[in-house]
Amino acid sequence: MKAAVEKHGAKLIVVDPRRVEMVNWATLWLPEKPGTDVPLFSAMAHVIIKEQLYNQDFIDRRTEGFEDFRKSIEPCTPEYAEAISGVDRNLIIQAARMYAKAKNAAIYWALGIPEHSHGTDNAMSLIHLALLTGHIGRQGTGLNPLRGQNNVQGASDSGAMPWHYPGYQRVDEEASARKFEQAWNIEPGGLNRRLGLTTTEIMSEVGPGGVRALHIMGENPMMSEPNLNHTRHMMEQVEFLVAQDLFINESGAYADVFLPAASWAEKEGTFTNTDRRVQRVRKALEPRGQARADWEIICDLAGRIDKKLGRQQTSFWAYRSPAEVLEEMGRVVP
Repeated sequence: MKAAVEKHGAKLIVVDPRRVEMVNWATLWLPEKPGTDVPLFSAMAHVIIKEQLYNQDFIDRRTEGFEDFRKSIEPCTPEYAEAISGVDRNLIIQAARMYAKAKNAAIYWALGIPEHSHGTDNAMSLIHLALLTGHIGRQGTGLNPLRGQNNVQGASDSGAMPWHYPGYQRVDEEASARKFEQAWNIEPGGLNRRLGLTTTEIMSEVGPGGVRALHIMGENPMMSEPNLNHTRHMMEQVEFLVAQDLFINESGAYADVFLPAASWAEKEGTFTNTDRRVQRVRKALEPRGQARADWEIICDLAGRIDKKLGRQQTSFWAYRSPAEVLEEMGRVVP
């Protein structure tokens, strides 16, 4: 970012309550109060609409519901946002004009946007700005979430989210479900067509008649969830908890069973960057002690569950290497 500002004379708007290093290179700094992103970004949208700085052609061709959005944003004036966010109304107006009038403008954000109790609304308000101005789908534009960990993108692409199979094929679409039932040797109708729960929703569903057991891998709810007092209460209510990780973290402290996993240097696999660049990872060290690669633990556990339940027709878990997993993904993902 610093290099872009220096080399190309790019204009940088920083929205952050703290005077972080990026502020030193910013054309404009919006020092908002923590948690006031939505009214701030909504006020920018209000200015763009009021001053007719929006891209009407892009809106007509690529969006829906513009008139409803226009009406909903009317109360979100710069004065209204100033009272909530603490950011001077004139700075909000200036930021809106800079973004809307730029030939190319890109939005970047990190975990300060999604890891709020209203993180989805934060992201949606930024998406609205890009759709209003047409700053998306062209070089030097777009919505660019910066991932918090080194393979979050790869996990998403591989189907780790609760509403998609690998390759973002929705679990509630019949054609996708049937494809994976066939690939995984599962009887027709054997895969659930209902969308799953997000991490935050899972914690809220803990209790009788809801979530009774958790298997936590590559996640630490006791550190990353927005309401840690609520999360702690829910973790204490779980009947059975398995933690699979390199070490016992804040969530692992609640585990009934801990499964030691290998580090990135102790296993084969891939990492995927935000730009979808897939990088091969080769084992440099043998896992220490009883640690094993995550895929080995999962496959072993799944096979034992199938055997315990006496399932005759079941999905194939006897992979011999990560390469076989990647080859399967190549077959089932467009």
